[in-house]
Amino acid sequence: MAALPGKVRIVEVGPRDGLQNEKMEVPTKVKLELIERLADAGLPAVEATAFVSAQWVPQMADHTEVLEGIRRRQGVSYPVLTPNLKGFQAALAAGATEVAIFGAASEAFSKKNINCSIAESLERFRPVAQAAKAAGVKVRGYISCVLGCPYAGDVPPQKVAAVAAALHDMGCYEVSLGDTIGVGTPGKTQKMIEAVAKRVPIERLAGHYHDTYGQAIANIYASLELGVATFDSSVAGLGGCPYAKGASGNVATEDVVYMLHGLGIRTGIDLDKVVDTGQWICGMIGKQPASKAGKAIAAKRATAA
Repeated sequence: MAALPGKVRIVEVGPRDGLQNEKMEVPTKVKLELIERLADAGLPAVEATAFVSAQWVPQMADHTEVLEGIRRRQGVSYPVLTPNLKGFQAALAAGATEVAIFGAASEAFSKKNINCSIAESLERFRPVAQAAKAAGVKVRGYISCVLGCPYAGDVPPQKVAAVAAALHDMGCYEVSLGDTIGVGTPGKTQKMIEAVAKRVPIERLAGHYHDTYGQAIANIYASLELGVATFDSSVAGLGGCPYAKGASGNVATEDVVYMLHGLGIRTGIDLDKVVDTGQWICGMIGKQPASKAGKAIAAKRATAA
């Protein structure tokens, strides 16, 4: 068996990806407390917000207040999503030091989602990447639908590799591979990563797996076997899958950390603090935590009390 990485970096996406589809408006002060609690729990990167049109994503309308209001911890990065130059300029003015751009590996998804082809979407990102480089701002790339598309079904690994290479060549220091609808299985995940790693170094890749079919943890383990050492996750599993009604979306940070610590892999994260944060934010937005480890740890504590 291949040696697993000794240390893994977790990118916490709860405050952005986890909250963006919530119908109930989450107050800015709650978002700020969530970000600060996650950073305090040892998460090295906490995706803070998205500089997108409030018309399309009303939950992110307070992006400037959020980014300006964070009490930043040394050594923690607070990336924000900036899909275009206008968004990037607003993020820069609000103090962004890291931004993220989003492409898709499926033509059908790209056309339905952002109304343009993959090639056109990459051209839109180029000025953002150039402006970021000029301003000394780090850029992370995301790719949606790397293991399947809600409109076109299977996505060929070579297609994912081509988009990843384009984002990497554009200056993205890391490319996060997103199984947006959570259909991937460990074998398919490894085939996709092997194809991408021929074009982009493995240390520049991250996994972003949704848990719609309960495969996210297995897919993370399959990625670890190939040397991937960065993963995106969301506290309490916040964020449903918008393409599968009622399905869970992001893999829960608690579940990922529990597995990694069980494997003896270092994360620098305090699992108890993450569990507390998951319980707290779910109470604030009137949801049940979707994290199995989080629920088990909380129940164990309640019995011991």
